[in-house]
Amino acid sequence: MKIIDQLRGDTMGLSCELFPPKEGGQLANALDIVHQIAKREVDFISVTYGAGGSAVGKSVAIAAEVEQSGVPAMAHLTCVNATEASLEKTLDELQARGVRNILALRGDLPAGMVLEHTEYRHASDLVKKIKSYGDFCVGGACYPEGHPESAGLDDDIEKLKYKVDNGVDFLVTQMFFDNAILYNYMYRLLAHGINVPVVPGIMPVTNARQITRICQLSGTKLPLHFRAIVERFADDPEAMKQAGINYATTQALDLLANGFKDVHIYTMNKPEVIGGMLDNLSHIVRRGKVTS
Repeated sequence: MKIIDQLRGDTMGLSCELFPPKEGGQLANALDIVHQIAKREVDFISVTYGAGGSAVGKSVAIAAEVEQSGVPAMAHLTCVNATEASLEKTLDELQARGVRNILALRGDLPAGMVLEHTEYRHASDLVKKIKSYGDFCVGGACYPEGHPESAGLDDDIEKLKYKVDNGVDFLVTQMFFDNAILYNYMYRLLAHGINVPVVPGIMPVTNARQITRICQLSGTKLPLHFRAIVERFADDPEAMKQAGINYATTQALDLLANGFKDVHIYTMNKPEVIGGMLDNLSHIVRRGKVTS
């Protein structure tokens, strides 16, 4: 099933992200996580790709397993340092294994890797390639607080408009912790003529040290009231997990109540995180009707 068809439907839901094991990691464990999450009936599961296209084989295998479990998979695909042949090979593999949804990303070069191929410099180039190659539903990434490399938010949105015009069906946001930032961003998107569905991405904070590093890399800001929660429970792992899930649940509830049909959860491969949120929203997601 194509994700865009779900987003045009009349039910609300949650989706989540998985990443493949690092080199030497156990693929079997990642596949077990797929089945644990699939049992909770999430809307879709996205599968990351690895910097510079690393772990592509594992990513394809996990995405295929997601599809086999009965849940739509969204496979990440990056284009930095990619060639026409390497992209087509991956697209053929995804198509052969029933994966019809792709999140098109530029990606980053891993430390120490040399840029050898420059056929695809931007995610917009990749979007155009995917759309011309097969019957795929293509998502794109967007940044409510601006991409760290952009000259400013308006510049970032102008580049996003070009990406959407090249064929993006829907957008998934970088994580944020203040819904007001997203609502302001939505007005800016409409002002620039971007009206494809947007899926908000949020992260339940279960590890205070981890979130500090992620925010430093992405430029994501922690609102003061949330920073107080993190500081208060940072040294109590179980309390931090419960507080993080509850804060993210409140975010998701507000987003769903204000018209979004899906909220994407960055779970860091923890089935109990998406499970906790689904439990908290059990009478809302996949049951509540959304007016068009």
